[in-house]
Amino acid sequence: MGAIITLSVLGILVLYLGLYKAKNALLPVTLLGLLVAFGFTVADWNKDATPLFNGMVYFDKFALAFSMLCIFITALILLLSKEYFRNISEHVAEYYCLLVFSLTGALIVTAYHNFAMLFIGIEIMSVALYILVGIRKYDKASNEAALKYFLMGAFSTGFLLFGIALLYGASGTFDLEGLRNYVLTAGEISPLFYAGVLLMLCGLCFKIGAAPFHFWTPDVYDGAPILITAFMSTVVKVASFVGFLRLFSMVFVPVSDLWTPVLLTVVIITLFIGNITALMQSSFKRMMAYSSISHAGYMLFALVSISVTSAASMFTYAFAYSLASVIAFAILILVKRETGSDQFESFNGLGKRKPGLALAMTVAMLSLAGIPLTAGFIGKFMMFNQVMGGYNIVLLLLAVVNAAIGVYYYLHVVVNMYFKDADGEMQIQIPTSYKVVLTLAVALTILIGVYPDCVIGLL
Repeated sequence: MGAIITLSVLGILVLYLGLYKAKNALLPVTLLGLLVAFGFTVADWNKDATPLFNGMVYFDKFALAFSMLCIFITALILLLSKEYFRNISEHVAEYYCLLVFSLTGALIVTAYHNFAMLFIGIEIMSVALYILVGIRKYDKASNEAALKYFLMGAFSTGFLLFGIALLYGASGTFDLEGLRNYVLTAGEISPLFYAGVLLMLCGLCFKIGAAPFHFWTPDVYDGAPILITAFMSTVVKVASFVGFLRLFSMVFVPVSDLWTPVLLTVVIITLFIGNITALMQSSFKRMMAYSSISHAGYMLFALVSISVTSAASMFTYAFAYSLASVIAFAILILVKRETGSDQFESFNGLGKRKPGLALAMTVAMLSLAGIPLTAGFIGKFMMFNQVMGGYNIVLLLLAVVNAAIGVYYYLHVVVNMYFKDADGEMQIQIPTSYKVVLTLAVALTILIGVYPDCVIGLL
């Protein structure tokens, strides 16, 4: 709980720093606040986990591990922010404040034990992003993205609240423990409960960008500022998945015959739509948007075949995906600043002119594709193993086909970097903060790929 309180105070403090024109203090203070929040999370690791505040939140190791991941990835993104925000706005305190508040919502979602906290966490996380997506008020693409995100977010929240209402009507409680007791002890489960489960499934699929609820994802990711896209595709997506897994693994397993076929259909549609559409893109940023849809399909494997290893599988996959995405978006910022474009052709000749950047991008693409000796391979292996444990052989075969498609479009940018020449001279200046982020992310990606127990053992 100390991390959530720290981040809440930090958001207000950052606003005051902006008010008093202390621009140079914004980034150091924000990073220091994240470090303190991370410290509180680590300090809670060995404590006995019990629901707090009358069962509203539950900081078990599952919640703490994902909270640490969200804080760490946010810190990496903020390290990239100084140069980026300076180039697009004079008033940057709002960026830091809204990112911190969105992170606070994400931490609440990872630790909720009551539907009230789930709703509050999702809304805190989302409302800040509605503003961040459209914060470039003179950019039509940014405005369009913000409007679409707001409308679709409100629509999905309606599904979520209707599902919560039906579950409450059937069980008489918002508490996850109470809901589980109802499912286990009720002689005959109310039809309202079944309808509530399906509506919750639809609402949460909207939040994670799974097909056929994915229509907002490409346009929003493409229209938002690149750093905001990086935050949405990592921290926000991971937190939404944690909320999804906590609810379904803790409460809905006894009625899995109802929702598993539905979720299985969603997974297959998500994989094919995400990968095939990514294959057709000429924009790297839009390719990453559709790629995030396909990765949502892979992460849903942990829900299709829920077991004791689901949490560890999802954590490993989320960690690998987040690191690779941060690398990819960081390099995209540098390349777009130089060339003015996010097309694949913008990366032509990068391997000769900036071999370090090209190497980092190659590691990221190989990790996203699931190539051995990268963290992405370990994540995919664990997810595929999860499906094999549930004997979903057809899903496994379809996933292998989609993984092969993914290798093709991920290597597209690698081919451009090493086998095509740039049209003009490329003079990319790499700030020190970018070097730190890229070095750390690449090292962790390879470390997890070579020694996965350092992550798997956490859960």
